[in-house]
Order: sequence, then C-alpha cells, then structure tokens
Amino acid sequence: MSSPNYLKSNKKHWKRYSILWMMPAVLLCLQLFSSSAYSADITGPDVWLQEKELRVTTSLLPDNKLNDEMQSGVTKEFRFYIDLFKVWKMWPDEFVTGKTFTRTVKNDPVKKEFVATSFDGHTITEKRFKSFDSMMLWAMHVNSVSLAHLKELEPGVYFIRTTVESKARKLPPVLGYFIIFLSENEFRITKESAFFSLGNGK
Repeated sequence: MSSPNYLKSNKKHWKRYSILWMMPAVLLCLQLFSSSAYSADITGPDVWLQEKELRVTTSLLPDNKLNDEMQSGVTKEFRFYIDLFKVWKMWPDEFVTGKTFTRTVKNDPVKKEFVATSFDGHTITEKRFKSFDSMMLWAMHVNSVSLAHLKELEPGVYFIRTTVESKARKLPPVLGYFIIFLSENEFRITKESAFFSLGNGK
C-alpha cells in the first residue's frame, strides 16, 4: 500500500505537469483573442500599366486600437507582401512574382517626433515626422510599385494579392518554450484585386 507521503508527492507532480500541459492551450487562446481584437483593413490593390510596367498601389488602414498603441509609443512592424498570380482554369493559381516591404513605426517622446523606416530587401529608408498623421500617410502606403515588365509575362489572366502582417512583440523568455503554439503575428489580412488580362489572354 502506498504511503500518504508518496501519494502527496504524486499529487504535487500531477498538478505541476497538468499546469505545464495546460499553459500552451491558455497561451493559444490568449493569442487568438488578441489577434481578433484588431480590425485593420487594406485599400486596393490598384493595378495599372505604365510604360509597359505593371504597377501596384495599396495601403493599410489601421483601426483605432492600432492607432492608439502607436501614438502611445508602442513600436510596430508591418510587412506588406504584394504578389502577382496567374489564373489557370484547371490548375491552382500560379505565383509569378512578388515584392515585400517591411515598415516599422515608433514614437520618440524625447524628441517629440515620429520615426518610420522602410526596407524593401535591399535598401533601408528612415524618415522622421513631426505629426503622427504625416508618418502614417507615408508608412502605411506602398505607392506605384513596379512589379513586373510586360515583356516578362506570358499572355493570360492575372490578379494581385496583397497581404499585410503586423508582427507581434517579442515574448518574455519564460514563454519561449511555448513559441510553437503562438502566432508570430498580431494579425494577418489579405485582399485581392479583380482579374485582369495581359497580352492576348482571355
């Protein structure tokens, strides 16, 4: 027969492991709740041809929650994915080409200014603004991006897919063990353009 001390010890271990197993589920629920708290939107993507180049303009419309966090000094990182797809009738849509832009925004209360950076995979551009609105006008818009030259594309039907992610802030070290259960994004939204034809595509 098991001694009372042995049973107490087993109960302690059981409670400890139960908490450890439950923690990922709790963290996952918290992450899902946090992601659903944002209701940002995408404008566009607007697509046109200019000097035989396929150009795209799109932007992110942050909601009040995002605006309040950024104005209060919370640094945010946004990633814009602008991708061109070709439509096939009997096959899945084909990814053709794309570009990624990383925009970071932060409030510098000491200098009383707002700082935004943009990285396109090759060049980092930093700009400083005296007002929050002027910073957002620059940081949340991706204007007239040259996505492809017409001669590089086969005739066919295409569309543009814009995806915007808001990267989550780094977690405390104690939560690092459960990172596999948590999304790296505060939110991820996608919007597609209407279909358009290039060349002789129908």
